[in-house]
Order: sequence, then structure tokens, then C-alpha cells
Amino acid sequence: MLSTVNLTQRYGKRVLFDKINLTLDVGKRYGLIGANGAGKSTFMKILAGEIEPSEGEVQLQPGLKLGMLSQNQYAFEDFTLKDAVLYGNKKLYDAQKEKEKLYMEGDFESDEVNNRLAELEMICADEDPTYESDVKIEKLLTTLGFPVEQHNDLMSSLTGGDKFKILLAQVLFLKPDVLLLDEPTNNLDMETIAWLEEELKRHEGTLVVISHDRHFLNGVVTHILDLDFQTIREFTGNYDEWYIAANLMAKQAEADRNKALKEKEELEKFIARFSANASKAKQATSRQKQLDKLDVGEIKLSSRRDPSIMFRPHRDIGNEVLEVKEISKSYGDEKVLENISFKVNKGDKIALIGANGVGKTTLLEILMGNLEPDSGSYNWGQTVTTSYFPQNTTDIVTGDVELPQWIQGFDAKWHIDDIRKTLGRMLFSGEEQKKKVDACSGGEKHRVMMSKMMMDSANFLVMDEPNNHLDLEAIVSLGEALHNYQGGAIVVSHDRELIDAFANRIIKLNEDGTMIDFEGNYEEFVEKYGKH
Repeated sequence: MLSTVNLTQRYGKRVLFDKINLTLDVGKRYGLIGANGAGKSTFMKILAGEIEPSEGEVQLQPGLKLGMLSQNQYAFEDFTLKDAVLYGNKKLYDAQKEKEKLYMEGDFESDEVNNRLAELEMICADEDPTYESDVKIEKLLTTLGFPVEQHNDLMSSLTGGDKFKILLAQVLFLKPDVLLLDEPTNNLDMETIAWLEEELKRHEGTLVVISHDRHFLNGVVTHILDLDFQTIREFTGNYDEWYIAANLMAKQAEADRNKALKEKEELEKFIARFSANASKAKQATSRQKQLDKLDVGEIKLSSRRDPSIMFRPHRDIGNEVLEVKEISKSYGDEKVLENISFKVNKGDKIALIGANGVGKTTLLEILMGNLEPDSGSYNWGQTVTTSYFPQNTTDIVTGDVELPQWIQGFDAKWHIDDIRKTLGRMLFSGEEQKKKVDACSGGEKHRVMMSKMMMDSANFLVMDEPNNHLDLEAIVSLGEALHNYQGGAIVVSHDRELIDAFANRIIKLNEDGTMIDFEGNYEEFVEKYGKH
């Protein structure tokens, strides 16, 4: 059991949350939600003991193990994959490594060495009573897509997404009583996300997870912790159930306030009319007392704000959209794409899916002219104008300029007033628009790129993981925008709710180089081919 007592966190005058008193129970799986910047990750780090709160404390029941998903993908570069996972249980890791060293270098005639070996053996037995840690690590790594022959490779040999999978294996290997996961689905493909859902449903302790993937939250959590109004409210149920309840509560609060305001107005009118009339003075005094007691509660402004994403093509798209013919691409000896062919028709909104590393980003980079294929060709129709959201948007949105000037740099003809309005739609207020691009967070940079794409007025959108760094409200808005968009689109995403919102065609790149091209939505695709 984990609990917080009067937990408060402030930075200068800004209060993230104030006097949070929560008890997180065994067997419950909590989804921690809230707008970007509300303090979710900060709250999680305080629970994990990584940062000190301004006031209050966290109480963890003695004897319980707490594990938090690490966000530092480069912390274990010199570790083998196996050792990086084993490090999840540092006590066991340290004991095993010291034991190995003593067996290699120790003087077995020494009582001190033999006593220490006995102590280490006891620690290993306590932490791994069935002596199956190697088997468990091997199973975890294999399930996550790392074959046995790779388990002794160094972490430095992996891509960022694969390093993240190892960090996930690391915290799951510990089997902590309290498991804290901040954005565990980032960098994971759909297959791995589905596996993680099942793993977490079997977690027997307490789970707190932050995620912007609604489908994942709905599948995993039993309770919602809603961080808003500088406090945390607990709801029973998953994300969709919270959404309905929270909207009902907001509407009820507004209705109660409107009723109280109307009553206040009537009382004030009565008092104004009759307070000077001797025969009515008593009634007026009585009404004044009623008025004094009347509580017209303020409607607190939620930290959640819904962006208004809208892509408007400047011209209709013709019948010739895009033809891809036998595109192949290798990196060294590794074939990524092999003879990929498909034709995009007018009205197609394609979700491009597949496991990490199968070449989805490579294909988009080729189609956008940023990468040469080894062989094959592609041809865009003459009426097509494209707008691109690259996967490395946070690296591209840079500069020592204010947000409007950064966007205007793409087309001097764009009027600054229109740019400001577009940034406003993406929740950048007047003052926030003066911020330098380099000072923006990952989520803010993604919203700046969305603003630029809205200014493009293109009739075909190419997007690679646009939902990364966006909060739930922004992802919902993006789904609606893609659904209503009158042009065509190819979008790479692992967010199933987003794909459900817009896709009328699914293209899946398989690891063996083959491709599934399915006309229909994702739900129909799953019915035919199973979960991917």
C-alpha cells in the first residue's frame, strides 16, 4: 500500500498540486491523467522518491518493493541486454556480480571470502528463491522481440525504441509490489502494446500508469486519478467511464451555479425594490439574510484545454494521387523494404502499421524525397500538395525565434495574423506565442508543427507518429481533424483509437518484407487478420 499525506509541489509561485491525500490500494490499477504540464510526471517522481515534494510525504508500507520505469535510455550502454534487465533487481544484480567476481578471483582458503560467499548466496536465494532469474530474463527478452543470440549484445548496439523495451523489461523483471509507469507505450508497436496490456492486467500489486493511449488505459486500468484544479480526484472505472462521469459532473456544477446566480439576481431585485418600504422591510431583511447565505461557487477553469485542429486543403485533389512501384531499401546488409508497391486513390486515408524496424519511417522519408530508394519509384499526382509531420519533429522545430516567425519562415506570404490565429487554435495564447522555439517542450513543438501544417493548406497529409508528446485532448482533436479532412493521408501510428477515428484503409508492413493492403477500417482489419 502506498499513500500520500498533504503532498504539495510548487515551483516559485506556480502550484502544481496542493495537499494531496491519497491511498493507493493493492490490486488496483490507476491511470494518472491530466493536461500536459499539470504535474503528472512530477507526481510520479515524488511517489518513486526521485524528487522531494515542497510539503507533505509519501508513505510506503514497510517491506514492499517499488519499481519505476526509467526514462534514461542511455544509462546502460555498457551492459549486456541480460544484465540491463537483471539490474531491475539491483540487490540481486549486485549479489550475482560480486559472487561471480569472488569465484573468479577469490581466495577460497580465506574465511572472509567464504563467509562473504555464503552471505551473497543467501541474498540470491531471498531475491530469486526458485533460481529462475536467467529463464525469466530470457523469456522477457524473447517475448519483446530479442532472439536468444542477441541477449549478450551490448545496449549500445540497440536503437532508441529497442533500448526503451529493455527498460520496460527491467522494471517488469523486478515484479515490484508498487509499479509506476510513465508513458510505457511510447516507442512500442501495437503487438508489444497488446502484450504489455496483458502483463499489467496480471500485476498483483498496485499499478500507477501515465499514458496518452486511450485504448491502452481502457484495457488496463481499474481506477482513474484525475490531476486537475491542483488536486487529484479518484474515479472508479477506466478512461471512457471517467470521461462520461467528469463531463456529467462539470455540467451539473454549471447548472447548480446558474440556478444560484438566478436566485441571487431575484433576491437582489426584491431587496432593491422593497428595502425602503416600511411594510416590506422585514421581508427585505429576511431576503438579505438568504442572499448572504447563498453560495455562488466559482466555476474553476480546468487545466485541460481542447485544441481546435483543422486541415483545410487549398484545392481539391485529382484522381491521380500516388503510385508506389517496387520500392526497396537496405541499410548495409539489412533489408528494410523489398518491392513495396501500392496505389493511393482519391479519398484514401491510410494507417501505415507494423512492428518497429520494418521500415515505416523509411518509406515515408522516401515518399517525401528525403531518402533515395535502392530501387523502384514513386509518383505523386500533379494536383497533389503534401504536408509532412516527421517522426523527429522535436529535432526539427528549433531556432532562436518566436513561434510565429518560425512558421512564417516556411512561406513569407503567410499573413502573421493568420499564423497567430492558427497558433491560438493550438492553445498558444498571445503571451505564449512570444516564446522562443528552442524553449518549447516536446508537446509544444508538436503543436507548433501542427500549426505549420494547418497553414500549409495541403491536400495530402503524411504523418509519422503525430500523437507522440500530445495529451489525450489533442489526440482526440487530431482524430476528428483527420476524419473531417477533405484530402488524403498516410499516417504512421500505434494509437488504435486514433487509427479508428480516421483510417479507411490499412497497410501493414510485415517483418518478412511482405505487405498487407486492406480496404476498410482497423476494426475490420483485426476481424480478418487478428490483432497487430
